[in-house]
Amino acid sequence: MPDNNNPLVLVTGGSGFIAVHIILKLLEQGYLVRTTLRTMSRQDEVKGMLRSGGVHQLEGLSFIEADLSSDTNWEAAAEGADYVIHVASPTPNKVYKHEDEMIRPAREGVLRVLRAARDAGVKRVVLTSAFGAIGVGHKHHKGPYTEKDWSNTDADIHPYQKSKTIAEKAAWEFIRREGNRLELATVNPVGVMGPILGNDYSHSNGSVRQMLESNQKYVPKIYSDYVDVRDVADLHILAMLRPEANGERFIASSAENLSMLDIAAILRKHLGEDAKNVPKAEFPNFIVRAIAVVNPKLRMVASLLGQDMSTSNQKARQLLGWTPRPAEEAIAATGKSMIDIIKGPSV
Repeated sequence: MPDNNNPLVLVTGGSGFIAVHIILKLLEQGYLVRTTLRTMSRQDEVKGMLRSGGVHQLEGLSFIEADLSSDTNWEAAAEGADYVIHVASPTPNKVYKHEDEMIRPAREGVLRVLRAARDAGVKRVVLTSAFGAIGVGHKHHKGPYTEKDWSNTDADIHPYQKSKTIAEKAAWEFIRREGNRLELATVNPVGVMGPILGNDYSHSNGSVRQMLESNQKYVPKIYSDYVDVRDVADLHILAMLRPEANGERFIASSAENLSMLDIAAILRKHLGEDAKNVPKAEFPNFIVRAIAVVNPKLRMVASLLGQDMSTSNQKARQLLGWTPRPAEEAIAATGKSMIDIIKGPSV
């Protein structure tokens, strides 16, 4: 049984891929966790994912209904919390008619959470931002991106990346202007891979599923850095606890720049026959751009063609002692758990 005197952490968006892994780590370490859901009907789903991750004692977990687009319940959600980890954000997997449909809830949601945290006397908020707030919109950037970099929102970038940039900048401005004693740190993950515990997973994992399920022979020429979701969860907790993390941004990355073909090769190496259909060649860039004109789901992909998206993880390593897994381990874990999802439960 958890000790009711243990610190309480509010985690927003508890059904999400990263959030579930954060909750898992917090419960394993004895924290009390309150998590928000847009609909309370997903409580059992979240509990099922946590059990899949190996946590069966859930007495320290509670739920509250709250949505980023409404003021309802945020005051109650933050009440009594020692820390807040704000993970919830609009997903890039949906197609929006206008970019404001993604940008507004991301920015307004961050401010709702920060106000509630400040007014409740929370010590520190850790905001899940993204590489999308650091390294896009720079056509001629060379060398690894660091936490000093910001994405260029004046460039033609995807609304998801714009929303993460605007939301994070709004958070830092709030702290500067009206945060009082509230502390803030951000974690900016690159492509997040790792064990999938349910049907809610990252868009990076979705690209692995597409490789495994489709007979598509080609992939776009995109090079990205990747990180394991378990390491992302660890970094959030370090950013929550360590005094030196206050006021800082941290890139969550294994700092290995891989192409989509590299990912396909890793899947073949670790999955054998289950990965027999993964692509072995790349689309020319002009074909991807042409398809993106009529397929909105490819527009973010097309915007990243030819971009140097390598990152440095030295700040998190040196300041917080964070040590991420190799990208290959994270990608293999995604592949293995995705195969289990595709095949379904054994009879």
